[in-house]
Amino acid sequence: MSDPSPIFYNVIIIGAGISGINTAYHLQTNFPSASYTILEARNGIGGTWDLFRYPGVRSDSDLYTFGFPWRPWTEQKIIASGEALRNYIRESAAITGIDQHIQCGHKLVSADWSSEQQAWRLSVDADGEKKVLWGRFVVLGTGYYDYSEALPSNVPGIERFEGQVVHPQFWPEGLDYEGKKMIVIGSGATAVTLLPVLAEKAERVTMLQRSPGYIVSVPSVDQSAQWLGRFLPAWLTLGIIRLKYLVMPTLFFKFCRRFPNAARKVMRKGTVEQLPKNVPHDPNFEPKYNPWEQRMCVSPDGDFFKSLHTGKADVVTGVIDTVTETGIKMKSGRSLDADIIITATGLKIQLAGGAHISLDGERVEVTEKFLWHNLMLQDLPNMATIIGYTNAPWTLGAESAALHICRLLKYMETNKITSAVPRMEVPSRVKAVPLLNLSSTYVEKGKGAMPKAGDTAPWRPRSTYFSDMWEARFGSLSNGLQFSRVSG
Repeated sequence: MSDPSPIFYNVIIIGAGISGINTAYHLQTNFPSASYTILEARNGIGGTWDLFRYPGVRSDSDLYTFGFPWRPWTEQKIIASGEALRNYIRESAAITGIDQHIQCGHKLVSADWSSEQQAWRLSVDADGEKKVLWGRFVVLGTGYYDYSEALPSNVPGIERFEGQVVHPQFWPEGLDYEGKKMIVIGSGATAVTLLPVLAEKAERVTMLQRSPGYIVSVPSVDQSAQWLGRFLPAWLTLGIIRLKYLVMPTLFFKFCRRFPNAARKVMRKGTVEQLPKNVPHDPNFEPKYNPWEQRMCVSPDGDFFKSLHTGKADVVTGVIDTVTETGIKMKSGRSLDADIIITATGLKIQLAGGAHISLDGERVEVTEKFLWHNLMLQDLPNMATIIGYTNAPWTLGAESAALHICRLLKYMETNKITSAVPRMEVPSRVKAVPLLNLSSTYVEKGKGAMPKAGDTAPWRPRSTYFSDMWEARFGSLSNGLQFSRVSG
């Protein structure tokens, strides 16, 4: 297959969000003369934080570890708004010159590996115009969910509702909800974020959940960082605080997994202390699962619980019978009136932004493949996909992945290797295990859309940031990888 005046890059990165920007930084730092570009389907930089515009959208983890290590977060608030994050990502791209390599409005449609060219041929939709680009190495920094379609809510009778139905992923600009009765269906991070913000203007907001999740209150400003900043230089203060937020959440996660009953008691005590007396803990805040079997929700300064004290917000736990013209009828017989229903029911999982992947014209089903070090797809040459953590900030996973990629590229350059392919010598010896270690509804529903992880190295899913960073810097590059040298 030949293209007129083919455009070649050493590396093509798909996605200008956290993963793409971080990979680009390490790439241009380690390979100053390498040619690269970032293809972004949307018309703005920021990925998730450019897409989500619902009221109160914010990070659900601290910015000391969510921020880029090469550009530490220096603002006082450690749980940042979506707008602040969007600005931070754009500024980071601008001051490093990465923004000059970004092509917005360029959506990857398909990627086909050419054994003859030892490169990927990418078909791209550039605002309706078809383009073809070639890349020696491709990095998928598209995350793991569908930007154009949300997870179907499957709420019975929702089509009968005469009010407005909104999904947070596609929040209408200028939606007027002042003085309205609102129901937020869901119990995840989005619902927990929306409730206190909507309650400021709405007449009443009800978070309607089939089953509750864990909600932990955290301070929006770290007092220890401010105290240390009075005595230590900024770089040292930021380093100490970053280490704190790397270690403490990891220890808490391990505590929850090792001692689930004790963790339940800790979570229950913290929740009961913040609830109004008229709001019962059980069943509204008594999850059926143990802490960290699903992702925990964060409440900055306890804003979620404070909203319950205002009398304008409440939580209802139960099963929906049907949506009516004016609200929702529960199987318990209770009816909830609403002017607006928000379906905060999760994300639709998707890899590579829905692009078709093929090898020499033969389509590859990525869902049938295993991930080498949670990074490269089995049998696919020179292609990495970045998937962060489910129990820690996404950027930490993106960081270890970017370092791993650059180390591999350096090895390939030094040894004049043209392709690196993850190969499984004896597939029957590797048992498939979940790639994402959570039981959240959207994760369970999306298992069939994700590649696999294995029960033995180098196919195991992510473990911890520290072990992944060690592997990225010092682990074997030959275990599970097949290298080729093809002169061209």
